[in-house]
This record gives sequence, structure tokens and C-alpha cells, in this order.
Amino acid sequence: MLIKILNLMRFSYKIFIMGNGLLKTIFVFIISITCFLSKAQVKKVDAIGITVSEMSRSVKFYSEVLGFKKVGDADLYGTEYEQLQGIFGLRMHFVRMQLGDEFIELTDYLTSGGRGIPEDAKSNDLIFQHIAIVVSDMDKAYQHLRKYMVMHVSTAPQTIPASNAVAAGVKAFYFHDPDMHNLELIYFPNGKGQSKWQEPNGKLFLGIDHTAMGVSNTDTSLKFYEGILGVMRKGDSWNMGMEQAHLNFVEGASLHITGLRAEGGPGIEFLQYLQPGPGKPFPADTKTDDIWHWQTTLVVDDAEKLYEEFLHSPYKLISKQLVHLQSIDGKHSKAFIIRDPDGHAMLIVEKICN
Repeated sequence: MLIKILNLMRFSYKIFIMGNGLLKTIFVFIISITCFLSKAQVKKVDAIGITVSEMSRSVKFYSEVLGFKKVGDADLYGTEYEQLQGIFGLRMHFVRMQLGDEFIELTDYLTSGGRGIPEDAKSNDLIFQHIAIVVSDMDKAYQHLRKYMVMHVSTAPQTIPASNAVAAGVKAFYFHDPDMHNLELIYFPNGKGQSKWQEPNGKLFLGIDHTAMGVSNTDTSLKFYEGILGVMRKGDSWNMGMEQAHLNFVEGASLHITGLRAEGGPGIEFLQYLQPGPGKPFPADTKTDDIWHWQTTLVVDDAEKLYEEFLHSPYKLISKQLVHLQSIDGKHSKAFIIRDPDGHAMLIVEKICN
């Protein structure tokens, strides 16, 4: 941010030396700063939502296998939720779970229940999304998963080679939950990742570093996430080679990976497959009760302003209107769901102080 502000200051200084006057310079500078800061809508990435087919089975998996703790449990229904999710007559069993400082939200649609993840789904298909669960010891975590006979995606944990300076030494492993959602274990060596991942405190599973999703074009996705939502781009990596191919289980995989972060919460990561290219597109008829539907909660300052902007944009709104919600503990919020350029769902939430 500081670099951008300094660039704006230099621009204003040029106007001043051209004879337009100090007052106009200050005015232009303030307007420029205001316009820049107004883009920083997203303050926090909150919970990452996963649609499940059998809640008890999923809660058992995430708690017993991965160390998540259940912190919320409720049935959600009524007109507001029908408008929010775009499905008539729904009743949802909703469970919020925590690992470290991060959260997931599992949703089981009791009155409808959509389609399952296709058996032939690949990591380069655009429905792909996962959460990256940080571990303190990859070998121990992998052996722990083997005890529960989890389904592999990767052939084995992979170590990013020294030829990739950005991610060298990072270890990762892809696998499936009971509904075939993709999940990742990730280990950060010293000097990689956030500093908190170097403080295991005796725990094997530490938290969620990011959610990653398949994209067809990085620049197009950046216009949505950075240009409109203000989630800041933090870095890029180009990953290829046998390790990457065996991690993603995509032969000849070559990826452009882009990391973004808001002020708080886990990061958002783009996975653009340069080779063999993007797989199957996101199904145009996807509904929020389809098992491949994820929704990432983004906490913003002004949901109404964003909703109005998206109404006049090419992006697809899932919600039928901006919805006012009241939680079981009496907290109020405004919310709506929007799809990004490739179909991934973002739940936009403004929390209202009572």
C-alpha cells in the first residue's frame, strides 16, 4: 500500500510543478487516496463453506481425522435463506468448525440435496477448490491419514524442489474427504509461509493457510478479487515438474499460482493450469446444494454498495436480493452470494453493530 501511496504522491507533485497550484495538488492527492482505499472492501476472509451430503459423517471426519473442533450447530431456513442461497423451500443443517484461528462451515441441505462431485473430476477442472491445512510434520500427518484410509489424490507427499525459489522445501499432499472434496496438507519449512506456522505448540494440525481454486485466466480473476473486492495480491509462483504433476495428479502439470490476502483470515490462491490447460468448465447450472459448491465468506465494510455494483456487472449473482440476517445469538448482518469469473461462490457479508 505504501508504494502505491508514494506513487500517487509523485503524480500529485508533477501536477504542482506544472503550475496548477498547491491547493489543486492536495485535492487531487486526497481524491486519489480515497479512490484507492475505497477498493479495499474485503477486511477479512472468514469461514470457507463446504456443501456435504451427510453431516454426521463429515463432522466425524473433520474432527477425528483433521483435528477440527465444532463451535456452532444450527438449522437454517426461512425466506431470507431461500433468497440468499437461491433455492426455494430449503432447510440447511449448518455446522461451524475451527482449527487454529481459522474456520470451515459445513452445510447439509436437508430438503433438497444436489448432485455429487463427478467421478471423473480432475484437479485442473474449474470446479476445483480446496483448503490447505498446515501441519507441523508432514511424515507424521501422512501416516495419520493412512490410519483412516483416506483416498489419495497425490501419489504421496511431494517436496517442492530448490529450482522453485519461491516455494522450495514446501511439502504438500492432496487427498479427499468423504464427499470427494479436495483437501491439502501443507508443511512450511523455516522462512516460508506465515510466521505463525513455525509455532506448532505440540500440535500436528495447525490451521488453514489458504483456499485454492482453479481459474482459467489469472488476469481476469484479478480484476474481480483485487480490482473490485480489494483483496491484495501477495505473490506469484510458476510450478512444474514431476513433483507438481504427482501432487495434483495431472500428467505434465505446469501452473501459474497467485496468492492473495485480505487484512485477516486465510489467503485465496489461484491455480491456472498452463499445461495441459484448464479442464472442464464450471457447470452453468450449478446450485448451492450441489456437493461441488464451496462458498468463501468475505467480510466487507459496505455490502449494499458492492451488491449494487454487481447488479450492473457481468458477474452472476446467486442471491435473489441483498438479504438481512439475524443469527441465533442476535447478531445482524447483510449478505449476498456472487460467482467469480469461473463460477466459484463468494458469500459477501457486512456485520452490523447492534
